[in-house]
Amino acid sequence: MKLVTWNCSGAFRKKCHLIESVCKPDLLVIQECEDPSKSTSNYRKWAGDYLWIGKNKNKNKNNGIGIFDRSGLGLHALDWDPGRLELFLPVQLNSGPILLAVWTKEANSPTFKYIGQLWKYLKEHGDKLLNSDTALIAGDFNSNVRWDVWDRWWNHSDVVRELSDAGLKSFYHVFSNDEQGEESKPTLFLQRNRGKPYHIDYVFGPDRLFNQPGFNLAVGEPDDWLQHSDNMPVSVEFDL
Repeated sequence: MKLVTWNCSGAFRKKCHLIESVCKPDLLVIQECEDPSKSTSNYRKWAGDYLWIGKNKNKNKNNGIGIFDRSGLGLHALDWDPGRLELFLPVQLNSGPILLAVWTKEANSPTFKYIGQLWKYLKEHGDKLLNSDTALIAGDFNSNVRWDVWDRWWNHSDVVRELSDAGLKSFYHVFSNDEQGEESKPTLFLQRNRGKPYHIDYVFGPDRLFNQPGFNLAVGEPDDWLQHSDNMPVSVEFDL
């Protein structure tokens, strides 16, 4: 199975064929995309089996997150109330795994922004997610250990530690042997500026998925993707 997560920086209706032809995914997790049901007919037709959630469902608004099934895996929405937390889309695949698609935002929160949103979401729904031995978490966390705040108890490091205690690890860091905060492959070039590289996009999963001969991970190159988005796609291959 090949899972690809990408913040497309909007107008996904114009980019969906590109990510599919280049990355050849089985499953796509796309942040900052529009709702296919409210968009162009070509995009609606391409979307096929998908789930989408966002705050504004007007035509071509780019503030949602979508999961697109490109290989008949089967998507079933899970009724996990996010409250005011943004944005989380939990699904179960026919083959069993639970996938939580993530695009953390400020969400008008004066305190729990970005990684704080994920921390609070895990407090609400972690018992359902983290008790699954095939759980996956993928998306744009808008976070890195470099931005930890010393007197905060829900830093990036805290979330990574809680996920690790539950048996979920970052596929990138396992594959690359890079430490958190010392990533050699950026996933974001802020405002498409090569001088502002950051690593903020992640896929987390259990040990058994990356302890396989066929496990592979790739981060898109800026020469190929900066013209389309300031985020690079992250692709992970494993055997379910």
